[in-house]
Amino acid sequence: MVAVLALVTTPFRAVVDVVLPPRCPGCGEIVDGDDRFCAACFGDLQALGPPQCACCGLPLPHDGDAAALCGACLADPPPFARARAPFAYGGPARQLVLALKHGRRLHLARMMARAMLRAAGDLPDDAIIVPVPSHRWRLWQRGFNQAAAIAYHLARQSERPLAVDAVDRIKPTPTTKGLGRRARQKNVAGAFRVARPEQIRGRTVVLVDDVMTTGATVSACAAKLIKAGARQVEVLTYAHALREGQGSMTRV
Repeated sequence: MVAVLALVTTPFRAVVDVVLPPRCPGCGEIVDGDDRFCAACFGDLQALGPPQCACCGLPLPHDGDAAALCGACLADPPPFARARAPFAYGGPARQLVLALKHGRRLHLARMMARAMLRAAGDLPDDAIIVPVPSHRWRLWQRGFNQAAAIAYHLARQSERPLAVDAVDRIKPTPTTKGLGRRARQKNVAGAFRVARPEQIRGRTVVLVDDVMTTGATVSACAAKLIKAGARQVEVLTYAHALREGQGSMTRV
């Protein structure tokens, strides 16, 4: 049956590729396969990796101990154990995030999940995938939660369970664009609750979102998850906004 389906779908896919060829999510150029950037956009991606803060994952200015922390995490330790993202937010990575969130190109979530898993490395055996929730009014407006779309593919690719409704956003929050860290923290205060603590109690929660900026949203979620009994929380996003002075990262 599989062989028969392959014979049927292969010609159909060839026709589709001629009529609607795969395009780079960064610039729209035609590419030779789904879920990939063109060479130019791929070269413009800013990869995040060692040397990096053991907690937030942002770059450190020099090589050092793998357990080294940045000044921000030393001064105000986040409630999550670590955060990882494959790319800095900007350029093609930003275009991909916007194409998913506002362009409704849901197939891009699969591409994002693969890159995120490479950045995360092996997930703990007890890991459970939990997306940062959207408020019901935002879901009604947008029609989907981009974090949940990514989390779905992360769960499939990592073979870890998905708890899409473990956390609720119980308070609508205004857009955080342009807000600083303290303002963002105030904005999300009291916005989340753990709706199903039995799903996460005693487990490592992999908290998923598309972008991490100041960390206020994921920190608010992580604090609630820890209070509800999670063993620890690890944050996984596709992109992480750099702090001032961190603009020259390694190109892919």
